[in-house]
Amino acid sequence: MTGPSKTRLHWHELPAHVRTAIEAILDDRVVAAESQPGGFSPGTADRIRTARGGRAFVKAVSPAQNDRSPDMHRAEARIAAALPADAPTPRLLGSHDDGDWIALVFADVEGRHPVTPWDAGELDAALSTLEAMAVALTPAPAAATATATERLATDFGGWRRIAEDPPADLDPWARAHLSGLCAAADHGLTALTGDTLCHLDVRADNLLLGPDGTVTVVDWPWACRGPAWLDTLLTVVNVQVYGGHDPDELLATRPLTSHVDPTDLTGVLAGLTGFFLDGARQPPPPGIPTVRAFQRLQGDALLPWLARRLDGPAR
Repeated sequence: MTGPSKTRLHWHELPAHVRTAIEAILDDRVVAAESQPGGFSPGTADRIRTARGGRAFVKAVSPAQNDRSPDMHRAEARIAAALPADAPTPRLLGSHDDGDWIALVFADVEGRHPVTPWDAGELDAALSTLEAMAVALTPAPAAATATATERLATDFGGWRRIAEDPPADLDPWARAHLSGLCAAADHGLTALTGDTLCHLDVRADNLLLGPDGTVTVVDWPWACRGPAWLDTLLTVVNVQVYGGHDPDELLATRPLTSHVDPTDLTGVLAGLTGFFLDGARQPPPPGIPTVRAFQRLQGDALLPWLARRLDGPAR
């Protein structure tokens, strides 16, 4: 649940031994690398071409860029290796981990990110892909050891942290409804049960639209076991951030969310909104200076929607 990095490393900045290890995975020499925009990782993210014309996507990071990023890459390597062949995800070709640098090498996927604000046709394609993906990823692979409840427990405490230390610019409606927002987020956490492998970070820059209209879901470090509808809800959250569509109509008409208890959806939305607004006021993590502004953008976009769903006055 992040946004574009401004401090990304490039292929030529990787240590020589890491580049050599990547070329060993590819069994060929890298002759060209194009850094990719989007995402928050301060490590590399390159589409590369080899001497014999092969293509791949490579990302690599070390604790020197951000102390949490290597473990995220390790988690993604574990999950990616366990994804079934029929899942709409890139194939992991191999990984390198020397205890400092970790690099992941994926099959290259031709495509672009959906436009934002979301185009209706691209949104339908994305949501249809997520619905098929939920079927392919139920039950979740054994590599998914964490549950969505475990993964989001701290994040969904955002409203409680805000209530303990309200910021001066806190929205007046939110200030007047802090106890209800805390309760809604607590309820949302209990609703995150299920045995589907959820991506947990679906948004436009983690999706690729191919020339043939297919959608590929990329970047899996946060994957966990949860309800089949969670990734659909997260996509609608991203739609709401950029505007142009009625989020409640989307939830009411998509097969994975149309029959979910509305209080469960509202509770998860409350937890996410509190997470974004609480996170936005924290110092930026090392190497990721833009994440707090993006969290604030998301929190501000979600709060009026949340207020409507909780029957409070929107701003």
